[in-house]
This record gives sequence, C-alpha cells and structure tokens, in this order.
Amino acid sequence: MTADIKAPAHQVQKTKKREFGGAVGVLATMLLLPAVVMFLRLSCSKVQCTLWKRPHISLSIDAYFNWQSAAVFAGWFLFQAVLAMLPVGLLVKGLPLHTGETLTYRLNGFLAFVVSIVVFCVATLYLNYPVETFVYQNWMQLACTGMVFSTLLSVLLYAKSRRAPNKALNPYGNSGNVFYDFFMGHELNPRFMNFDLKFFCELRPGLIGWTIINFCMVLKDYRETGMPSYPLLLVTFFQFLYVFDALYHEKSVLTTFDITQEGFGWMLAFGDLVWVPFTYTLQTRYLLEHREQAVDVSCVLLALAFLLHMVGFWIFRTANGQKDMFRNNPYAPAFANMQSLPTPSGKRILISGWWGVVRKPNYLGDLIMAICWSLPCGFGHLLPWFYPIYFAVLLVHRAVRDDAACRLKYGAVWDVYCQRVKYRIIPYIF
Repeated sequence: MTADIKAPAHQVQKTKKREFGGAVGVLATMLLLPAVVMFLRLSCSKVQCTLWKRPHISLSIDAYFNWQSAAVFAGWFLFQAVLAMLPVGLLVKGLPLHTGETLTYRLNGFLAFVVSIVVFCVATLYLNYPVETFVYQNWMQLACTGMVFSTLLSVLLYAKSRRAPNKALNPYGNSGNVFYDFFMGHELNPRFMNFDLKFFCELRPGLIGWTIINFCMVLKDYRETGMPSYPLLLVTFFQFLYVFDALYHEKSVLTTFDITQEGFGWMLAFGDLVWVPFTYTLQTRYLLEHREQAVDVSCVLLALAFLLHMVGFWIFRTANGQKDMFRNNPYAPAFANMQSLPTPSGKRILISGWWGVVRKPNYLGDLIMAICWSLPCGFGHLLPWFYPIYFAVLLVHRAVRDDAACRLKYGAVWDVYCQRVKYRIIPYIF
C-alpha cells in the first residue's frame, strides 16, 4: 500500500507488455462478456436455473431490444449526468497523475444516490408507476441496450483519444493496436468540458442502477406476495450497504487504480454500465423468481450470513480507510506508530495495520462480502454463486497484476515488502 510524495512528469511511452492475451484476447473478451450477461439471464430464469439444460433462445429482435428500454436507459444516464453536473458538493483534487498534474472533481455522488432513491419511491409508491414491472419484464432489453450504449461510448472515447496530447494517454493502452487500445482505453481521464466520464461512470449510472434494480425485485415480490422473503431483503440490504459506502466515501475512489492508472475504454465502460447492474443483481432476481427456495433457507444460515458479512464489511471499510488516509498524508498522526518503507520513486509503502497482514486486505473483506451475497440463496443451484466465483478469479488476477506492476516500479523495495507481508489476500493461503 503506497502513498504519493512526488510524481515526476514524463512522456507516455508505447505499451510494450499487453495484458488479457493482447489484441486477440481483448477481441475474445468483448464477445464473451456480453454473451455471459445474456447467458446468465436465459439460464437462470423463473422456468429454470441450471447450467446443464440448454436455455430457450428467442430469435425475435423484440426479445433483446425495444425503443422504450433504449429511452429508459438513455434517460437514466442523462438523469445521472445532470445530477453530477449540479454545482453542489465539494471540489477536491485527485492524486498526481504521471504528468505531475492533478485533476479537480466534484463530489456529489451521495446526493445523486439519495435523490435517485427518493425519485424511485415517489414514482412507485406515491404515483404508482409500475417501474418494477417494466424493469423486470424488460431486463434483457435494458441489458442489451447497455451493451450497445457502452460500445458506442467507447467508440466516441477512442475517437477523442486520437486527438489527445501524449501526456493525456493511458500508459497501459498506448500499444498502437486499435483493438487493444480501444479495449484498455487510449486516454487516461477523458473529459468533455470538465465533465470526467470515467469518474462519472465508475460510481453513478451502474452502481446506483444496481440498487434500483434490487429495489424493483423487492417491490415486485411485495406486490405479488404481500411480504418479500427474508433472503431477498437480506441480500438487498447487503448490496445497498456496499453502494451506500462507496458513494458516502466517494472521495476514496480518487485513489483507486481505476481512476489514477486505468484508461477509460470498452473494458471499464462495459463493466460500469452493463456488468455491474445486470450481473450483480443475479441473486436478488433469483430470490424473486425462486421464492419457494428462498423461504426454505434457514434462519441460522441467514444469521451466519449477516454476521460474516459485517465482519467482511468491517475489514473492507477499515482497510480502505487506512489506505486512503495514508495515500493522502503518510505522515498523519494516525501513522506515527506504524511502519512504512521508502521507495526510490518518492512513495512510501505501508507495512502496518491491515496492510501488514496481507497485501490486499480490502480484497479480503470484499471477497467475504461476495460470499455472503450468495449464502441467502442456499445451495440448491450453482448459478446464484456466479458472483463470488467470478469475483475470486478477478481479485486473484488483480492482485497478481498489481504485484507485477509494483515490482517493476519499486524493484528491490517491493521484494522487501513481500518478504515482510507474504500473502496477497488470504493469510496462509494466497
């Protein structure tokens, strides 16, 4: 865990090492991920939820697209953009970029979160608009619209990046290969008239949309049965807490790898606008459609899930709190009795607190919470466990990727840190 002291300016060189299997790998990924989103919806439905039976695949275009869903998706995106541009909230500086520059961000994500929930409640509970019915019945059409939207947005971003100065480019997406740079994001922090698209998409349309979709599942269950199942309410609470925490601590995202070092291309656009809202809601949709399994989940399992989740959340929040405070000021009084290592780059590596236990303690908390999001679904079907399985693979990949980048950047100092903190995510295991 490192903190910036000084970031020297330099030209962005050509990307020599290509990740994700290079151009062929990213092309395959851009075909595979939309297929996974659609497969999860088709394979885990009210009719069945299994990997072992071929799902029914409609050949009608209406099953995947309609203009109402396109209008709703675009309207939601624009609504969140308007909220983001309101002259309300703190203006803060991000961390220094590789050029030495710092960008200014307006923090009003939590306000957007609250306003979105209030608008949803007024529309559904006071005005009696059947929002939950529309979202449920047009889930596939909304997801497919998101796929088209995120791809068109990525085309726009890539076209803009071709005219950007060298210093604005993404060091990990400057290979010269169109497909690879399109996927990774050729520009680091694309902005239109000071509107930062990457920062906006990271927390707003998809993350808040995820919460709204979950609320739709709860409301639909309530209107059909008179009382949502306890497992559905519990998973919705878990995920609401996660989004609440992210937006309440919106400033923390400015220190993340996504904002400081990852370009904004198809990978992040699709992830933010499609993958998050339409795969992370799998558990709540499953619990709505398979209520008979949901009501059979034991209270003991639900209590265990709640306690384990709160432990995971505690690790996640306190580890991230230490990280953000240290990156902003490694000499703060809170770190007076903690050890850190100086590096030739001018950064320091924290080797105490949670960051002295494992190298990615926030990943450990994240993984514990991910498991708890599926525990209330029981063990009758595998597909509701897709998220923790996928997330474990993702976190391992991220940890290995980050280790390689830090070893290249800090050299022998990183080796010393790894000797002191031997495990990446789980003590004595990995």
